[in-house]
Amino acid sequence: MSERRACRVLGQPRSTQRYTSTKPEKDQSLAARITELAEENPRSGYRQITALLRREGWWVNQKRVHRLWRKGGHQVPRKQHKRRRLGTSIGGCVRLRPAYKNHVWSYDFIFDTLEDGRAIKFMPVLDEHTRVCHRIVVARSITSQEVIRELERLFLLHGRPTHLRSDNGPEYTSEAVRRYLQRSGVETRYIEPGAPWQNGYIESFNSTLRDELLDRELFSTLYEAEILAEQFRVRYNTHRPHSSLNYQTPEFFANHSTCTTPSTVNQRNY
Repeated sequence: MSERRACRVLGQPRSTQRYTSTKPEKDQSLAARITELAEENPRSGYRQITALLRREGWWVNQKRVHRLWRKGGHQVPRKQHKRRRLGTSIGGCVRLRPAYKNHVWSYDFIFDTLEDGRAIKFMPVLDEHTRVCHRIVVARSITSQEVIRELERLFLLHGRPTHLRSDNGPEYTSEAVRRYLQRSGVETRYIEPGAPWQNGYIESFNSTLRDELLDRELFSTLYEAEILAEQFRVRYNTHRPHSSLNYQTPEFFANHSTCTTPSTVNQRNY
């Protein structure tokens, strides 16, 4: 049906049908400037943005700015706590590649819930070269002192690693943990904040842990979660073939491979 006939049927003037509002065009430049000011001043609301616009010579009121502010999806982000940023790309798995047993260990947190909805933490500790998981700590909460106790126990059982890689979580960057590792002769390797790919070995293990255990089991108690996590760790080390180890198990690879010794590693890369 033609536009002329449709307008005649509906009783609508053709001038109304063809009318195009110029208001969006007038607001387009203003909305763009509001977006720029919001990016430059992330802690400012629409009232402060209005004041900045008026200072620049824009003849606007708060209602108009508020309408464009909401339309653009702008909002003042919540205040965040200050964080200690220790990580650098030097600590990432690309720059620091594990070359022998006990060269680089890594650890991280992964979360799940019990049947009643209470949160629990899993902290796996991995030898990156052999892919052997030395421990999976399961608890409601894990403090820096508990991290130290677990590391001390693992160092006695398996020896001390040369480097220990982790993210910038408060349990890992605390003064107590860093002092303990310094006394033990272990060098900390913190990845850059917001760059989990720099801790790729433990992230890959966490993905397997999530896929093969956490997403398949419903834990009724913390004790049950500890038992099943330990069973998974033993199976992962002794029975599950690892693709990056030519489908050998981590334990077999650790016991039979000709791992590079520290003396033959090119230290210039580290």
